[in-house]
Amino acid sequence: MTTSTSTDQPSRAGDAARPAGIDDDVGLPPADAHDLIRVTGARENNLRDISVEIPKRRLTVFTGVSGSGKSSLVFGTIAAESRRMINETYSAFLQGFMPSQGRPDVDHLAGLTTAIIVDQERMGANPRSTVGTATDANTMLRILFSRLGEPHIGSPQAFSFNVASISGAGAVTFEKDGKKVKERRDFTITGGMCPTCEGRGTVSDFDLTALYDDTKSLSEGALTVPGFSMDGWQGRLFRGSGLDLDKPIREYTAEEQEILLHQEPIKIKVEGINLTYEGLIPKIRKSMLSKDREAMQPHIRRFVDRVVTFTPCPECEGTRLTAAARSSKIAGISIAEACAMQISDLAAWVRGLEEPSVGPLLTTLGETLDSFVEIGLGYLSLDRPAGTLSGGEAQRTKMIRHLGSALTDVTYVFDEPTIGLHPHDIARMNDLLLRLRDKGNTVLVVEHKPETIAVADHIIDLGPLAGSGGGEVVYAGDLAGLRTAGTLTGNHFDDRARLKEAGRTRDGVIEVRGATQNNLTGVDVDIPTGVLTVVTGVAGSGKTSLIHGNVAGLDGVVVVDQAGIKGSRRSNPATYTGLLDPIRKAFAKANGVKPALFSANSEGACPTCKGAGVVFTELGVMETVETPCEECEGRRFQAAVLDFTLGGKNISEVLHLSVDEALEFFSAGESRIPAAGKILQRLSDVGLGYLTVGQPLNSLSGGERQRLKLAVHIGDDGGTFILDEPTTGLHLADVEQLLRLLDRLVDAGRTVIVIEHHQAVMAHADWIIDLGPGAGHDGGRVVFEGTPAELVESARGAGATLTGQHLAAYVGT
Repeated sequence: MTTSTSTDQPSRAGDAARPAGIDDDVGLPPADAHDLIRVTGARENNLRDISVEIPKRRLTVFTGVSGSGKSSLVFGTIAAESRRMINETYSAFLQGFMPSQGRPDVDHLAGLTTAIIVDQERMGANPRSTVGTATDANTMLRILFSRLGEPHIGSPQAFSFNVASISGAGAVTFEKDGKKVKERRDFTITGGMCPTCEGRGTVSDFDLTALYDDTKSLSEGALTVPGFSMDGWQGRLFRGSGLDLDKPIREYTAEEQEILLHQEPIKIKVEGINLTYEGLIPKIRKSMLSKDREAMQPHIRRFVDRVVTFTPCPECEGTRLTAAARSSKIAGISIAEACAMQISDLAAWVRGLEEPSVGPLLTTLGETLDSFVEIGLGYLSLDRPAGTLSGGEAQRTKMIRHLGSALTDVTYVFDEPTIGLHPHDIARMNDLLLRLRDKGNTVLVVEHKPETIAVADHIIDLGPLAGSGGGEVVYAGDLAGLRTAGTLTGNHFDDRARLKEAGRTRDGVIEVRGATQNNLTGVDVDIPTGVLTVVTGVAGSGKTSLIHGNVAGLDGVVVVDQAGIKGSRRSNPATYTGLLDPIRKAFAKANGVKPALFSANSEGACPTCKGAGVVFTELGVMETVETPCEECEGRRFQAAVLDFTLGGKNISEVLHLSVDEALEFFSAGESRIPAAGKILQRLSDVGLGYLTVGQPLNSLSGGERQRLKLAVHIGDDGGTFILDEPTTGLHLADVEQLLRLLDRLVDAGRTVIVIEHHQAVMAHADWIIDLGPGAGHDGGRVVFEGTPAELVESARGAGATLTGQHLAAYVGT
């Protein structure tokens, strides 16, 4: 990669009375002292007591390497304090029902306005949530069908798959002849929920042979359901149900089988205590199947995939709705058919309806659907489960409700809104950000993509490095100043990867024939093995359907996807990667004690804070106060445990080492642990050498978590790697390191398939498969197969693909 360099020193945020470069060329009035958000003395996470001024009613982009402190400043300080101050305007009673929010570690904040956070968090684990219910689109459609649908079947709730039809009787109090009268009346609620699948659209069937080994008894461990054990109260509960825990399950009578598997909840008394017992299947339905699959823990997901078969509900044909709801139509279309349409098609259908009585509703619904198209999500349908959306799709879906908002002088906060976007779509995203600004709002964006950095009115660059080497404002100003600031962002801003002169030679192919998942149109394609293949195309073109639907399940394939890492204060890189296991064993062997002593989540935990390192003090309706534990001084372990050392360091000191420091420590002398060194080397290889091995996962940025997951899977056995947008959250300076890592994987004999939009990764590929030409039903076809050079060459012809055009512009041909 070519790099522009400069010997100029970085400019600091405080070098000028007000930030430079924000008033020229944008057609907006100059910022004055009253038009600034002032941050003084911010120390959240790795921020180094920084002070900075941010212009209001401008688009400000925060950049810097992953872990430099961007999110700590924008989300952890500015947005968090805005939210906290808004909550304080509510009564103490209402605050008691709100999640408590501590004050960020900052001396002073001034000029804050209401913050609306539009992040990449998945849209919830509720399987009843769809794209339509997560926005206002379904609500408006239900009203529309309740007004215009023929035959008329009732109110909007008659078209809701989340409202059941019930009948009953209840007391009604009303006034008659000046007196209050209470009468018992019958009532009926007509909802649209299919009674067979209860509005889920699918029914489930269980493979009983995967639930238990019928040759064993319950006491012998017959059950294979995660979380079910005969130890403690679980075993007593089964015994209290009347089951014989010592008899093999195959010898159970039909009645005993019914109790074990299908018993509805019943009250039983166990050792004088009232408890509820229910069969395995209803319990699994409630505890596991009530969650969206994507939100399940990996071992639960594997169990469910093995044991449960989901099929479309035969009653509602997967629509979730009653026959009555499906019978009511507008212009020949039912609400189920409308929700199944591609949103771009649904928008056109709504525009074709002419009915003055619902004119305002049609206008608002049409504008909402057009917003989906405008934001690059026109390929979705309203019945798409919300939990299946990627982080980028979820963030853009959340934007829908804000685009038409009449609010002004609001602070909108975005977390890498270009994630998952093809270069063709980034320009549209930029336009939306600028529209929000032009309505008089302050727009704060954490971003790495140079295309978005380039349209900013103001840029704040954090660094100079990551982790303990970051947390400073190294530049604040305009784009021209950034280019010559000498920071990592400035130096790499104009980087362009060169096309690979000669690609590697494939050693075989993975044949995909007749692929029809989602929008794929019977795709036939050969994916080469032994090389680096990039699968690209606009969002919704079918990339994920092709690879995850046809290759991911093959033997020897390792998938590193975008599923999040569950992070808590007690989990850290050492526990997540398995690094702590060999370290604990080495400490135990060196000191002649049990390994469990060297776990802050087990026997070695400080008794006061239970190994958390902090003590939480509940103050009723006020925010919970978090303070370092006085007993262990935040070190998490009992004092006696810290007397044991390895190589001159105790376990707490080891957990405070950075990955690179730990790699050196465990590579030589009496502290040499080859197993630990191997794991630490992988962490360093993916660019996480600056992290401390005991840093809580909930403090890591999205980019750090993604690379942590990649580091874990690098060590997996398997000949084929599938990486799903590995540049997510990566700074321009980190992309080159990622490319070197991909090369090492291929050179070691692996096949690497990367789903990616980043042009530098495309240019570095040995082979490119481009899907399109558009999204949804306009995509699903292979529009190009070949080398990057051939793709760039094709951009000069009449049949150039969007990817080819953008890659050609990127490499400057």
